[in-house]
Amino acid sequence: MESIKVRQHVGQDGILRLDLPVGLADRDLDVMVIYQPVQALTPVETSLSALYGICADDPIVTDGQGISVVLDDELTGAFD
Repeated sequence: MESIKVRQHVGQDGILRLDLPVGLADRDLDVMVIYQPVQALTPVETSLSALYGICADDPIVTDGQGISVVLDDELTGAFD
């Protein structure tokens, strides 16, 4: 059993369009749909303070080598 998580819009007609990977074409599938309504973001929720800590469960991992000098090469004009 495999799972695919997608965010789709259901039209006023109630039809949900679900595009599956090409590898699943031309075969029979048992499909189970579990849905959760998405809450629209309010301007307060999109403030910078609302984003604080969102990566707490996914920390940045480094290899102990530090910052590579190569990453700073050829940046002249990159932010113009």
